[in-house]
Amino acid sequence: MSKKLLTATKNNDSQTEDQTNYAEELIIANKELAFQNEEKEKRAAELIIANKELAFQNKEKEKRAAELVIANKELALQIIEKEKRAAELIIANKELAFQNEEKEKRAAELIIANKELAFQNKEKEKRAAELVIANKELALQIIEKEKRAAELIIANKELAFQNEEKEKRAAELIIANKELAFQNKEKEKRAAELLIANKELESFTFISSHDLQEPLRKIQAFSGRILDEEYDNLSPKGKHYVERTRLSALHMQTLINDLLAYSRTTVAQRKFEISDLNKIVQDVMASLKEQLQEKGATIEVHKLSDVNIIPFQFRQLLQNLINNSLKFCKPDLKCHITIKCDFIKYDALNAKKFALKLDYHHISIADNGIGFEPEFKYKIFEIFQRLHEKGNYEGTGIGLTIARKIVENHNGIITASGKLNKGAIFNIYIPAEQK
Repeated sequence: MSKKLLTATKNNDSQTEDQTNYAEELIIANKELAFQNEEKEKRAAELIIANKELAFQNKEKEKRAAELVIANKELALQIIEKEKRAAELIIANKELAFQNEEKEKRAAELIIANKELAFQNKEKEKRAAELVIANKELALQIIEKEKRAAELIIANKELAFQNEEKEKRAAELIIANKELAFQNKEKEKRAAELLIANKELESFTFISSHDLQEPLRKIQAFSGRILDEEYDNLSPKGKHYVERTRLSALHMQTLINDLLAYSRTTVAQRKFEISDLNKIVQDVMASLKEQLQEKGATIEVHKLSDVNIIPFQFRQLLQNLINNSLKFCKPDLKCHITIKCDFIKYDALNAKKFALKLDYHHISIADNGIGFEPEFKYKIFEIFQRLHEKGNYEGTGIGLTIARKIVENHNGIITASGKLNKGAIFNIYIPAEQK
């Protein structure tokens, strides 16, 4: 009897343990389900934005179609006007023929008058004078007729040329319509490809932020424990290897975080706001307080204005550029950074001297650091590109790439200029108004 009770007790304990495991698995499943629901809501939000964009494009297509209908009506009106001109030309030709007949009649009457003049000796001088006048008038009329005939020839040529031009415009319009239809199909393809790319990027971001971070944390944790708990048992070479492992894991984590930051600048929603640039600079300076103190750096901020930006992205942009100046400051000279912002009014008459073809803000960040050779002014913005040996300066080579991407998200331009050992200047140009 006691054995049966013991067996029943063990069975109950086993069931309790199974229930506990089941409850824990249920909690994990609920958390996973909540995470998936959040992801679905994000995808739904992105789909809504994509649908709005598609609706906007459809409205634009309808506008183009309406403009095409108006252009066709205008072409029909022009053809009707040409037909009217042709009808008027026919009437003018008939009028010219009638005048020629009248001239012939006048010439016949002049012959009769001359015969009568021969019989009227007393009236010869009068008639002769009248005849001279009549001949001059006739000569003037002939000259005028020749001018009208020449003008008529020119008008006919002009009419023929206009007809040819209209036929060319009609042919170009047909080609333009076909091109527009092709571009619409290409846009639809690009939109589909963009959806796929965004999904792939989201998968990469999830893997980077979860699957890759976990083994790195373990490497850092275990290497730290080895250094803390087994330090005395390690040989000098072993200590060196463990330290190198820890630093490599830290570098890998920095690289993953930078890649995640870059991916966010690509897929993040662009919500522009009128923001105080002074406030953003102050926030960045506060977040970099320790680095600024460590380098003994000073930041000279000139009068800054309100700008139309994506605030969190622009904060990242300024932080990356100031970090870059701090990283490459001269060891024997305190770092000095100057930040300026100017509003530029665009003048179409002098378009060549403007960075953008509209009103914009020019923001410059200059330092007195080690600078770079002018030939590398484009290379420094490429991802993973470094101008110095890896051991000399920290970083992954992504910071300026992220900066360029953020400026592109603001429909702007970023350029760099500098000289070796004479500092660097980063110039940012962003539209005053964003669409």
